[in-house]
Amino acid sequence: MKVTALTTYITWGDPRNWVFVKVQTDEGIYGWGEATVEGRERTVEAAIHEVGDALIGEDPTAVEHHWQRLFRLGFWKGGVILTSALSALDQACWDIAGKACGKPVYRLLGGPTRSRIRLYTHVGIYDPTRMIDDVERHKSEGFTAFKTGAWHGDARLSEREAVRVFAQRVAQLREIAGPDVDLMIDNHGRSRPGAAIRLMRALEPYDLYFFEEPTPPENLEALAKVVQAGFDMDIAAGERLYTKWGFRELLERQLVNVIQPDVCHAGGITELKKIAALAETYYVQVAPHNPQGPVSMAACVQLGAAIPNFAILEYVHSQPWRDRIQSQPLVVRDGHVELPILPGLGIDLDEEALRASPYNPRPRRQDATDAYGAVVDV
Repeated sequence: MKVTALTTYITWGDPRNWVFVKVQTDEGIYGWGEATVEGRERTVEAAIHEVGDALIGEDPTAVEHHWQRLFRLGFWKGGVILTSALSALDQACWDIAGKACGKPVYRLLGGPTRSRIRLYTHVGIYDPTRMIDDVERHKSEGFTAFKTGAWHGDARLSEREAVRVFAQRVAQLREIAGPDVDLMIDNHGRSRPGAAIRLMRALEPYDLYFFEEPTPPENLEALAKVVQAGFDMDIAAGERLYTKWGFRELLERQLVNVIQPDVCHAGGITELKKIAALAETYYVQVAPHNPQGPVSMAACVQLGAAIPNFAILEYVHSQPWRDRIQSQPLVVRDGHVELPILPGLGIDLDEEALRASPYNPRPRRQDATDAYGAVVDV
């Protein structure tokens, strides 16, 4: 079998554009991959073709070999754009390999390790006024785990006000969600260590499943200061780290309880399997970052079904776009995904539907400033 062509699509899926690649072969088998990078869609699309041209004429089922070639055979390595392009191509090669063998990818990776995949979804994320309605709706759908935070406009508050408002919202969320629901808070890496410590102290009474990205990802010393303060809650991080090398120090220093590698950014299925194995040696669980489209979702499900330390998977409804573009979607029921039995990633996309929901250029955030107009992290 040989790769004959690569076709890319940028499709609007609300709240973001999804970036997909279709890898075709001379035997009629094709595979799908996803490389969604918000705000950098055209850039990563170009990278997919630049990186992926090396696959033309090659056997796509030699997945590990291709990962090594595409990552290492160049002076410039890594970064969100190049590694996301590699991630999408890796997913597509696994999809083809599974279809060629007639088995789901998790069977090729040594699974299954579980019977279904637990999901959490967002409530009032970015907009706290939607929190109550979102909780009531998603609880009725069977979800038992929710994440919120990353609220727009909070940068205009002083640190003291932000802690007070944050705690009030989480207290309200715990009250309406009830004591048996798992709650996660996303801080988007916005806080300096002292502010993160005060915020986490204020949230300790609400029995969080984990607190995500207390500090910016580029400085592990900042995260270490938070960890040293000691908290009765798990800390999660890693959605903006790439490859096993990016996770090495985070794990070696045992700074987190949960890692969140993104299958669209950190190196695809091949690399996430290795990152999960590294995490297993430190008794760290894996909760993949997955606010992306349906191919990312399918790849994460395959990974989660094959690793022993999988915890929970992020899921954004993004309807009606998610269902419209899939000709054979995964089954989401009672806050879980049933393990697919179809070969490969277990899904397929409708190319006419992809073209019918074209790229939607999004304006850059205008509220990422504090009360004095200084730029802050989004």
